[in-house]
Amino acid sequence: MSEDTWDIVIVGAGTAGCLLANRLSADPGCRVLLLEAGGRDNYHWIHIPVGYLYCIGNPRTDWLYFTEPDPGLNGRKLRYPRGKVLGGCSSINGMIYMRGQARDYDAWAADTGDDSWRWDAVLPHFKRHEDHWRGGDGLHGSGAEWRVERQRLSWEILDAFAAAAREAGIPATDDFNRGDNEGVGYFEVNQRRGVRWNASKAFLRPAQGRPNLEVRTGVQVTRVLLEGGRATGVEMLEGGTRRRVRAAREVVLTAGAVGTPQLLQLSGIGPGALLQQHGIPVLHDLPGVGENLQDHLQIRAVFAVEGVTTLNKLANSWLGKARIAAEYALTRSGPMSMAPSQLGCFTRSDAGQRWPNVEYHVQPLSLDAFGEPLHRFDAFTASVCNLNPTARGSVRIRSPRPEDAPAILANYLSTAEDRQVAADSLRLTRRIAAMPALARYRPQEVKPGAQFQTDDELARLAGDIGTTIFHPVGTCRMGRADDPLAVTDPQLRVRGLAGLRIADASVMPRITSGNTNSPTLMIAERAAALAAAGKS
Repeated sequence: MSEDTWDIVIVGAGTAGCLLANRLSADPGCRVLLLEAGGRDNYHWIHIPVGYLYCIGNPRTDWLYFTEPDPGLNGRKLRYPRGKVLGGCSSINGMIYMRGQARDYDAWAADTGDDSWRWDAVLPHFKRHEDHWRGGDGLHGSGAEWRVERQRLSWEILDAFAAAAREAGIPATDDFNRGDNEGVGYFEVNQRRGVRWNASKAFLRPAQGRPNLEVRTGVQVTRVLLEGGRATGVEMLEGGTRRRVRAAREVVLTAGAVGTPQLLQLSGIGPGALLQQHGIPVLHDLPGVGENLQDHLQIRAVFAVEGVTTLNKLANSWLGKARIAAEYALTRSGPMSMAPSQLGCFTRSDAGQRWPNVEYHVQPLSLDAFGEPLHRFDAFTASVCNLNPTARGSVRIRSPRPEDAPAILANYLSTAEDRQVAADSLRLTRRIAAMPALARYRPQEVKPGAQFQTDDELARLAGDIGTTIFHPVGTCRMGRADDPLAVTDPQLRVRGLAGLRIADASVMPRITSGNTNSPTLMIAERAAALAAAGKS
């Protein structure tokens, strides 16, 4: 079995892996190998923003995972997209730039006992890679790799929803990323002039000429190699051949909240009973690997409207489709430049909440489910998610075979708190829809249906119409030394092993209050600084 040696081996060229490879290879004395199971990001639908519709569920760009049937969803299972391509999920996601709330990171600091995770300490790591359309200031960066722009579109019905939210007492905001994201406004997106800006473009392209960086695609890592309590490299399948590479300094896992715990478990690192069940020798019993899964469940309320054009009607006619294509071809604007959600709103599901605990993704369209045709009547969708779910799920291998997808159980709506927030959120959506700013459009609730009123009815209906926003985190959480389920320490090193670090969304102790892609970049930025400083 052939072997070669690198200083640092990074597993997964997704959001975190691309940034990490860029930062570490900036030192010409550090030889970096970046391994990716998927292919190059040269598929045209990756780059056209609306192309996420053709990337999710496509084996060229997606791992094609599904969740287990979930009792909280009344037995349904959900498609669970994860990027399998250079750029990872940043190549197929909703492109929304969202850091979360300052309180999220202050809570991480409390969870880990390390103040370097506080908001004011991580803010410079967000700014370091940011290129904000307004320019730099005390809270935003300018001129770096990660482009943040305003969306290139306008919708009358979304403007009306924003006005209705203000009438309901939710303030307007033009920036969700200053530490307190309360308010209603249009999302900012990771695009450059109407084209998706993924982590591969941002971080790998500038580094591709460095002689000390090699990027290999079509390589599936099958296990981490351990010798004497230290990670020494990885084993992988490349072109049908099993190979090994060695890491002189460390192995860094950036395979995501699903892929990283799966790889650890396949390597004999994880809950001993689970590994024994599948005949895998227990090399390092670490009970938290694959536990603590958290995700945002969106509850998609649909309202039919009159007297206004929405994407439903526009996209259901040949003339409308031609207009959409021509607008994008000529100006890189309009519906083809749309992120999956355009208008955002952060607020409290009820007056007793201490901080904004729900997020809206509002869209000028409606459909029965992702991938289904748009309805033929004009409508808008107000999807609302609980930002701080109390439910916890798991990612666990089904077999010792790397090609077998793991079992993903999110346990959505499994706690009384989450069910109450779901019911309260639907009532809040109704209150916004009843405001004067929307009255001229005669909104009529299609889903879940105005006839459902009690907490139990609304929670049950939430299980019928809820779907993931694709924000899995927490499956290798960092924590204090006395936390039995902590997988990494605050320096992102796997507890009890040398030479092994994790730098992706799996290390989050708690999910952030918003979309998770940009927090993952911040984690990678911190990991790069730690690895470069030799804290291994």
